[in-house]
Amino acid sequence: MKIIVPIKQVPETSNVKMDEETGTMIREGVESIINPLDLYAIETAIRLKEQFCGEVTVISMGPSKAIEAVKEAIAMGCNKGILLSDRKFAGSDTWATSYVISQCIKKMGDFDLILCGERATDGDTAQVGPGIASFLDLSLSTFTSKIAKVGKDSIQVKRLVEGGYELLDMELPAVLTVVKEISNPRLPTLKGKLKAKEIKIPIWGPQNIDARDDYLGLKGSPTRVVKIFSQKISREGEKFIVRDEDDLNEATDKIIDYLILKELI
Repeated sequence: MKIIVPIKQVPETSNVKMDEETGTMIREGVESIINPLDLYAIETAIRLKEQFCGEVTVISMGPSKAIEAVKEAIAMGCNKGILLSDRKFAGSDTWATSYVISQCIKKMGDFDLILCGERATDGDTAQVGPGIASFLDLSLSTFTSKIAKVGKDSIQVKRLVEGGYELLDMELPAVLTVVKEISNPRLPTLKGKLKAKEIKIPIWGPQNIDARDDYLGLKGSPTRVVKIFSQKISREGEKFIVRDEDDLNEATDKIIDYLILKELI
């Protein structure tokens, strides 16, 4: 069973920074981790690999430092990885990102299953998994909470919906986005870390995946951030300093007048 897991390297929640001119996230020079929700997809893929003697390939799109995320996934138990990194990819929205990853998957060849995290903690859109399914014209199950059965050409999954759960029978290959309920991610092992340290991760650009330049980066992204700014909370008020009884009476009268003016009393 060949499984592909797209993952994302995201900034630590407390370190998110935005470029107010471009409306994009600043990733350089910021401490980053694997998107926490992608860990559940990685764990699910590794369990399927162990059960069916499969192979798990991790794909990440981002700057050169995102290779750390790919290697961490390999240290957890994935077999290999690919980093999609090029200046032309910079500023890609979810549509352009989905396109690039789907082109990479097409170039890789045969596969049985694509497992994605529910969403990324930095963008919180949950659009890339469904976007990949759309570009590849594959069946999709979002909010997948359990893989009930795996056949030669089919898979049965349970997905979380507002009223409870749905049980879906899907043909393979397919795309699943998974929720936390599906697994408990393992930690990287020493053996895995040694393997990840030695393994060479290929870095692919647009030319490696036959990508259209007009579908890449900011110019290929239909989403436009018109304006971005930090919220400012300002409060205006009048301060009364009470030193004696006269000050107290004056302050009390002003407060009562204000409450009457605002029709609060």
